[in-house]
Amino acid sequence: MLHYTLGAARGLQVPLLAMLLVGGWMSKIWRGRPADKVRAGPAGLFPWRLRRPVAAAVSAAELCLGFALLATAASALSGMPATAARAGTALFFLIATGTLYEVRQRRPDVGCGCFGDLSETPIGLRTIGRAAFLCAAALVSIGAPVLHMPSSGGRAWLWLGILALELAALVALSPEVGELLVRLGYSEPCELRRIPVSRTLTALRASSAWRRYAPGLLTTTPTDVWREGCWRFVVFPGQANGRRVEVVFAVYLQHRRPPVRAAAVDVTTSEVLASAAL
Repeated sequence: MLHYTLGAARGLQVPLLAMLLVGGWMSKIWRGRPADKVRAGPAGLFPWRLRRPVAAAVSAAELCLGFALLATAASALSGMPATAARAGTALFFLIATGTLYEVRQRRPDVGCGCFGDLSETPIGLRTIGRAAFLCAAALVSIGAPVLHMPSSGGRAWLWLGILALELAALVALSPEVGELLVRLGYSEPCELRRIPVSRTLTALRASSAWRRYAPGLLTTTPTDVWREGCWRFVVFPGQANGRRVEVVFAVYLQHRRPPVRAAAVDVTTSEVLASAAL
């Protein structure tokens, strides 16, 4: 029984490591990071011009190793390919452990960037310990037998127990969990949201209000843009029924599918000629 337990524990490291690697990659690309924020983790140790390439290389390594672990988990690709994927993963986390320690010494104000914007907490011993823990997990998975479905309910419960213990250890070593809970329980007031003007214009041009008024616009370049509370107003010159007008769009400041309202105002009389609300 002990032999089976140890074998199952070793085999379970492969899908767990793959999940963490692919998850780390997805969290980095889910929301593009501005150039001035590409300073966490190993990227912060390099000159400014090299930070983006280094961050991209780390993300690519995570993705490749994650899929390599999954691809070699099957019996058809066990052996040398599986050993190479698991040894490469161990080396990746070994380098990560040393790099995080170095970043903590030289840049104590930055996070590790392991999971994108969730990892902005300054690097501490927990983050370094997590990388070392994952390095050890990758090492013990080398040479582990192919993981099959459990043959009985008792063995299935054993697997779940091992997985639960390891996940609990990772949660304890991950400061991102606290940040995630805070974000899930906190809704930022719309008055404080920072949404670039370019994103507002992109949302505006995808709206039905834009399609309604665009034929009457004299230019697609706004003459004025301002913000009031939760709304951003964008003004374009136009014509309606032979009269010079200003078409005013109001775009609500939210990240996905913001409501858009529009009105055409006579330049001379300030009369509202038409309006539309979504």
